[in-house]
Amino acid sequence: MGGARTKRMPRAVREQQMLDAAVRIFGQRGYMAASMDEIAELAGVSKPLVYLYLNSKEDLFTACIRREAAALTAAVRGGVRTDLPADRRLWDGLRAFFAHTAEHPDAWSVLHLQARTHGEPFAGEVAAMREEIVAFVTRLVAVAAREAHRDPGLAEHEVAGLAEALVGAAESLATWANATPGVTARQAAATLMNVTWSGLDNLMRGRPWVPPAEAGGLEAAEGEPASP
Repeated sequence: MGGARTKRMPRAVREQQMLDAAVRIFGQRGYMAASMDEIAELAGVSKPLVYLYLNSKEDLFTACIRREAAALTAAVRGGVRTDLPADRRLWDGLRAFFAHTAEHPDAWSVLHLQARTHGEPFAGEVAAMREEIVAFVTRLVAVAAREAHRDPGLAEHEVAGLAEALVGAAESLATWANATPGVTARQAAATLMNVTWSGLDNLMRGRPWVPPAEAGGLEAAEGEPASP
């Protein structure tokens, strides 16, 4: 008998290697400029094997989006402890988000830049991830409001609006931080925390900022309270 056979790599492991390579190429070169030849070479496999496992460039890109979206969502959820005060939950969630996007800049580029600019089905995959994160942040804000006082008086649409604004700011700041040398994940999280927490805390404690009255009673017409 000849020498021992080389053990074949399990399909799941090989597929993750392909996805790793694809995320790097897509993140750095963009979806349109990336080639299956480059991805196969970086993964150390043949191009026909990439097609055998992942069918097409579109399917490969979709698989990258799904994997990285799941990883980011899990990182944010896993970073928050529900037994801590409201400000610590928000801080820990922000730190988890910025740490993950800093550690995986190519994945963040795929999710935030590439997938959104190439239409469906890619944009829909990212939108689903974003909705899940916004829903999670909405619950954090709502719980924080209930903890602040028994009758928070925050309308559902206002809580949802706060969550949307916070997630949108985090997305933009993560892209800026990844492109700016010397900015750490902790610094990015602290920047956003400083901008948002004082306002959230005041709002939840019944001390919201109120727009000044305009000529013609516009606020009254829109149902907003008059300026104190």
